Amino acid sequence: MADFDDAVSTSSSRTGSATASGSPSSTMSSRRRPKQQTPQQAIDEFWAKFSSKTPGKATTVIPQNPWTKKVIKRNAVNSASDVSLQSSYETAAAMCRAKVEKIIQECRRINKKYRDVHFDIETDLKLHYRDTLESLSNTEGEKRPGSDFRPLSAKRVPDIFDKPQFYIDGPTANDVRQGRDGDCWLMAALCTLSNKKGLIERLCVARDERVGVYGFVFFRDGEWVSEIVDDFLFLTKSDYDDGYLERVLLDDLERRNPEEAYRKIYQSNSNSLYFAQCQHPQETWLPLLEKAYAKAHGDYAAIEGGFGGEGIEDLTGGVTSELYTTDILDKEYFWKEELLKVNKDFLFGCSTGVWGTGLGERKGIIELHAYSIQKAVEIDGVRLLRLKNPWGKGEWKGPWSDGSKEWTPEWLKKLGHRFGDDGDFWIAYDDLLRKYQAFERTRLFDQTWRVNQIWTTLDVPWTLDYHDTRFCFSVSKATSVVIALAQLDDRYFRGLEGQYRFVLSFRLHKAGHEDYLVRSETPYRMRRSVNAELDLEEGEYEVRVRLDAQRFESLLPVDQVLRQNVKTRRDKMIRVGLAYDLAHSKGAIEETAEEKAAKAAKEEKRKDEERQQLKTKLLTRREEAHYLRTKQVLREQKRQQRQREKEKQRRADSKAKKEERKKKKEKRENGSGMGEVEELRPPAIEVQDENGGQVAQVMNPRGPRAQLPPVKDESPTKINSADEFCESEESDDGFDSPDDLSELSEREINIQIDAFLEPSPSSSKLQAPQQPLEPEEDPDEFELSPWNAVATVGLRVYHKVDESDDKPATVELRVVRTNPYLDSDAEEAEKKQEEKTGGLDVDDSAKDATLDGPPRERRRSIVGDGKGRRP
Repeated sequence: MADFDDAVSTSSSRTGSATASGSPSSTMSSRRRPKQQTPQQAIDEFWAKFSSKTPGKATTVIPQNPWTKKVIKRNAVNSASDVSLQSSYETAAAMCRAKVEKIIQECRRINKKYRDVHFDIETDLKLHYRDTLESLSNTEGEKRPGSDFRPLSAKRVPDIFDKPQFYIDGPTANDVRQGRDGDCWLMAALCTLSNKKGLIERLCVARDERVGVYGFVFFRDGEWVSEIVDDFLFLTKSDYDDGYLERVLLDDLERRNPEEAYRKIYQSNSNSLYFAQCQHPQETWLPLLEKAYAKAHGDYAAIEGGFGGEGIEDLTGGVTSELYTTDILDKEYFWKEELLKVNKDFLFGCSTGVWGTGLGERKGIIELHAYSIQKAVEIDGVRLLRLKNPWGKGEWKGPWSDGSKEWTPEWLKKLGHRFGDDGDFWIAYDDLLRKYQAFERTRLFDQTWRVNQIWTTLDVPWTLDYHDTRFCFSVSKATSVVIALAQLDDRYFRGLEGQYRFVLSFRLHKAGHEDYLVRSETPYRMRRSVNAELDLEEGEYEVRVRLDAQRFESLLPVDQVLRQNVKTRRDKMIRVGLAYDLAHSKGAIEETAEEKAAKAAKEEKRKDEERQQLKTKLLTRREEAHYLRTKQVLREQKRQQRQREKEKQRRADSKAKKEERKKKKEKRENGSGMGEVEELRPPAIEVQDENGGQVAQVMNPRGPRAQLPPVKDESPTKINSADEFCESEESDDGFDSPDDLSELSEREINIQIDAFLEPSPSSSKLQAPQQPLEPEEDPDEFELSPWNAVATVGLRVYHKVDESDDKPATVELRVVRTNPYLDSDAEEAEKKQEEKTGGLDVDDSAKDATLDGPPRERRRSIVGDGKGRRP
């Protein structure tokens, strides 16, 4: 306690000395006294300043972008349609073929090979723009992503390969060799796809190798999109004329053609490529596919780092789930029902070192590196899996590795395996679970699946709770569904992601039921989407969404990235900005018919209330003005009455005096002249001001006709009669007498109200700008940069249809937002409906305290009545 007192006294003495010194801080504290608040008031004030008063997100970076409106209209149509996954792919493929055909015709007409001006890697490299290599940077002072890439030249495919072929014996996992880009996740995804025939072949839908044009399709944000590239590829070594050491070395050897020798050694076939390459020296499909994928995302740096499951989604349109090894409940079921079905309904990838820092290998297995599962077999009670390292080298060094004791001639024959450091190896199921920490399982959809999707934009609060906005859908008949909640893939606009990152989750409820049918699994690393699979009966369902937002203040906001790059990287900014605009246009909020009607009704009600208030004020002020004017008239009448009485009395007195003087005069004339002489005085003159206010009596020195100048009265001018007052002060309402107040017609009232509501054209120009008031206290860090997390999310509902059914199952999807235009009663009813499905999760510590009703009702709110699922 003594220590506390000493600390307080020390602090007080320091504060006192600072105040005496007159420092700025002391001056500020003396000028702005701290508020007297209760602790709760201080907390409430903190939260009031914490979040933005006007939450929102920039949805367009490119000024006056006309393309976003088209995307908004198209999305509005597509969200209401039930689309076959195959038809979605076929539409994108048809568009891609049409574009390639157009380019082929154009190039052949002018006898020129195709050069992609939107992704011209040769010009970009020669002029040191590096827009095809480096992403936009959203960090202050750090180097750009991709600045470590050092390709030294770029050539066309015919100039690199001696006998180029797009496919040689089809695409296989053995073809894949990762280059100098950190896209092992994409290479692992391609290795996985190679195990199911036709998946890779359907990505390149059109090409002309002579013209040098290739068309690919990829799955992005719920739809297939096409991408066109030329046949330029980056090389590791520079051209002969640009090189020095190697050129000098070959020239010294006095070869007959040192330039051709240089080309064959450093710039020919697959080994010369800087990025991904096929194992066969003449095969070209992999580097061209990687280039198209990089162009779709903006540059090669944008595809560095990722997850194999997301790569498979982009290449197949499937849905990926993530599973940690330690979370597997039944390892027997996982083996028989999932891993043994690899390359059928599911594709699998795996990785390890998810909690580590990627410091090296563990028995040949690389940390933070993606592997693909090629095959799973169970022979003679032995469970084995074949894995592929996309590097094309580096293998498992434990049991069943190349050269281990487990391999016998019989096992080599059974599994068709050959030794070699090619990245292809076998591992036992138990070792797989022990050495790998995470699995990525991707469900594939065939032609029997259809999909509906819809997007919206949500303001995400700091608190973790289910959002008021929810997705609702109806199922026409019982069917199997896969529900996927996704956010925009920000890899397509790297550098413009903003400061916030989001983790998604959702719950599925039967409409009006408090208990949920299923909830999404918590994502471990993959944050782009979450999903759930189940069978549903016919009916209405609600999807309640929760977003966990995290802010990274070290990252620059979108507007600052724009300012940083708008002068130096215009072309790059336009390309990435356009991708940003088109992506965010998906979540454009369109008012529904109900919202428009409620908004119009509320606006009409507001106007009526405002007009009624103005009418009341107008009539009240008119009555008050009439009262004051009546009082004024009455006072004036009384004053004039008093003045008339005074005038009457004065005239009577004057007449009496005249009569008296007349009598005296007659008496003098009729009497003897010896009478008493009367003192002669000049007649008094009564002077009155023009308003009849003051009267002065003065002696006329010259006789009865002398006049004096009027006495000036400093009092306000007054009207002499009520008639004159009414005539001069007659108002617009027809005021004629104190007892008369005419009724205003409804039209007159409306005219006056409209005149009041109509803004004056010159008022805004003449109004002087107000000086901002000095705040009572300095704004804190949260007030200067408040919480403003906004996310664009979409829901996709995949459902299986029976092609033999005359009326297959259909799904209708919509977004339900809290209607801000409802009246209080309707708003309260809607809020009660939301509370039924918006409660806490069952494993939340505060769940028990939020339950209402008797124990039986509380239990039912958790487990439900069992309805809504198919058995």
